[in-house]
Amino acid sequence: MSVPAEAVGQPKKAAAAAWIGSALEYYDFFIYGSAAALIFPKVFFDESDPATATLLSLATFGVAYAARPVGALFLGHFGDKVGRKKIMIFTLLLMGLSTFLIGCLPTRSQVGTLAPVLLVLCRVLQGISAAGEQASANSMTLEHAPSNRRGFFTSFTLGGTQGGQLIATLVFIPVAALPEHQLLTWGWRIPFWASVVVAAVGYFIRRRLEETPAFAKQAATEGVAKLPLAVLMREHWADVLRVIGGALVASVSTIFTVWALAYATSDSVGMSRSSMLWVGALANLVALAAIPLWASLSDRIGRRPVFLIGAAGSAIAMFLYLWAISTGNYPLTLILGIVAFGVVYSAANGVWPSFYGEMFSTRVRLSGMAIGTQIGFAVAGFAVTFAAQIAGPDGTDWSSVALFTAALCVPPVIAALSARETHKVPTEHLGEPSPANASQRETVTA
Repeated sequence: MSVPAEAVGQPKKAAAAAWIGSALEYYDFFIYGSAAALIFPKVFFDESDPATATLLSLATFGVAYAARPVGALFLGHFGDKVGRKKIMIFTLLLMGLSTFLIGCLPTRSQVGTLAPVLLVLCRVLQGISAAGEQASANSMTLEHAPSNRRGFFTSFTLGGTQGGQLIATLVFIPVAALPEHQLLTWGWRIPFWASVVVAAVGYFIRRRLEETPAFAKQAATEGVAKLPLAVLMREHWADVLRVIGGALVASVSTIFTVWALAYATSDSVGMSRSSMLWVGALANLVALAAIPLWASLSDRIGRRPVFLIGAAGSAIAMFLYLWAISTGNYPLTLILGIVAFGVVYSAANGVWPSFYGEMFSTRVRLSGMAIGTQIGFAVAGFAVTFAAQIAGPDGTDWSSVALFTAALCVPPVIAALSARETHKVPTEHLGEPSPANASQRETVTA
């Protein structure tokens, strides 16, 4: 079956749609992280016990990660049956709606314990949406990309998540600078209400994108799998386990984004909210450039070595970053934050879309990526809650949190060491039992 003419030349369009859509969607997802660290303990929980309020607020951040595996089962299933495009549009609209509703919620002072219950329900919807977002966008870009540049093109999805986090941080900087009363009454709601614009723009971009040639060919020839999950568990169970282990590297992101922010702005350290939000903003700005560079390097030397640099390096870099915060030295914190998150973590973050996606065949690619990553991300999401407990009753034991983060970087290292190298395998042979043999049958085309 020949590739449809309209699908030729789509890689850039697919990468742009993945970047912009992911940026818009993860704007929604990450503004919650900033609010959970800085605002929600005072708005939705009991202010008389600040430590417990912070712990509960950070736990609601993790709730979305608990919902992700459930969402991955359903969205992965339908993504491998009806196509990547429909899932991309659905997840965007669901995220926009749930985020807008968070901005409309009554506070604890208005409706009591019903307020945090409603907050958790909206957070669950965010998690279900995110479960299918990256897997569908990654599958879309990977299947549109030239075989020898899959790393570069799929990295745009993660570049989009960093862009979304950057936008979210920049939006929260002026909001966090509002007087306390204005911030806690109406100011914090503005970034959540903006999700209406997010959903509208994202929908317009994604609805214009064509379905991938790989999925169209699969559907027209062999047909789609009736039960993608059954095929996945029968043929790719070991790769699913590798993706789960590899996805634990996302703990670095959640610790950096949420726990470190809460720790740095606590009374024990005393850094200002705005200054610490600038650390995240600049780190994400650097990551926007670092991610495609690391991904391009993986197209030349392989996925495994680049991913290993990011996973192992993050264990060391995060220790230095949390130490810098503990000293109260803001310039040092800024520099090490940019290095840890903007540069080192970007190596793993930029290469995993192609690294994981290339483990699976077209029939189960979306299911394999969604289920594997979301189980791993579920653990990573609750890493913030565990960190809050590990840090002790006063929340100052940063070294234990650093060791905990380093321990969560070990499974990704093991996963990468045990995985196949796939950067030279042609797209049509990805997921085959012997990809090395398949690569000998056909060279990668430019």
